[in-house]
Amino acid sequence: MKTENIPIGRPLSNCQNLVLDQFSQSVFIDQEGELFVGGVGIFVGYLGRDDLTAKALIEIDGELFYRTDDLVRINNNGLLHYQGRKDHQIKLHGQRIELGEIEQCLLRTSISACVVIKWNDDYLVAYVQSSSGINEEQLRQHCQSQLPPHMIPSIFIILDKLPLNANGKVDRKLLPPPDFLSIVTDHGNNVPSSTLEHQLQQIFSQALRIESPPIDVPLGQLGGTSLDAIRVLTLIRQQVYTDIDIGLLFTNPSIRQLATAIEPLLISN
Repeated sequence: MKTENIPIGRPLSNCQNLVLDQFSQSVFIDQEGELFVGGVGIFVGYLGRDDLTAKALIEIDGELFYRTDDLVRINNNGLLHYQGRKDHQIKLHGQRIELGEIEQCLLRTSISACVVIKWNDDYLVAYVQSSSGINEEQLRQHCQSQLPPHMIPSIFIILDKLPLNANGKVDRKLLPPPDFLSIVTDHGNNVPSSTLEHQLQQIFSQALRIESPPIDVPLGQLGGTSLDAIRVLTLIRQQVYTDIDIGLLFTNPSIRQLATAIEPLLISN
């Protein structure tokens, strides 16, 4: 279903808005950039916190502007359209991801709250607050029906309550680290059904240093990093099929999916 993006308005008469790219240059119409606010409402700095002042305020053409960390675009009528938070936008395997989009997707289930983070710069972890009995597989299937593959969290951690700080916001420092080992030990299906699956299982085992990794668990969910993916790719090229690229691995991240994708290539070759 297509939804209309509602503008957040335009600056007041005694205020200024600038929309700048990562190089502090003005963006074109309908191009996304960071919102900087100037004018009478801007303060001169944080008392005794020069570090925060330097981070929040910037001088442009002799005027002081506040860095909002909000991403917006401006249309032909000068109206601003909110796109999300800069600090919630990440890059994973070369793909730009808005974490808030994944969180909004999860909130369309029976859960009450969630937060998605990038873990170790290599995979996504979703922390979910729920008392409804929803499980990880249901959350994964929901995300798979709503989001592209590169935005599916590697692991879902279901908590009775998300930890909050004094301001009532999620305290990310208190979130429990993902236990990838439990995924390996709890998953029953680790018996390959073909010679190719057995070869790939040995390759995953060698690259990830995991004995008999499960056949249906994606590489990222097993704790694999981007470097591990390169190791897997190199071993596949050496032992199974030479003409394979990293994209095939990312779109078919489990042993069974990868075997299904490679098998026709071996037959045609």
